Amino acid sequence: MAHVQLREISQTRAGDKGNTVNIALFAPTAELYDVFLREVTEESVKEHFRGMIEGSITRYEVPNLLALNFVCRQALNGGGSVSIRMDTLGKCYGSNLQRMIISVPDDLLATLQTFAKR
Repeated sequence: MAHVQLREISQTRAGDKGNTVNIALFAPTAELYDVFLREVTEESVKEHFRGMIEGSITRYEVPNLLALNFVCRQALNGGGSVSIRMDTLGKCYGSNLQRMIISVPDDLLATLQTFAKR
């Protein structure tokens, strides 16, 4: 098993509404989507954002897009107009999630690297 940051094998899109952040995580292949289902759980995302997300995290699976969508409540210290944080927007959460390290089977990672060289 290889340990890689999500940024090496995924794409994200994130935004906010009030004190809630939405993060979509996209896999490039169905095989990698299966790895994301196993590795990128509500609990692992909550741990990754420890100290930042105070509320619940709900994961929605979107298999036809090879995506996971995370709705993170109480994530912006009250929201943009009341927060004293330097960055009060949710768009940074996508790139922050991509720092998360997950385990990927070596053979799958090798296949992805071969595909990327084409």
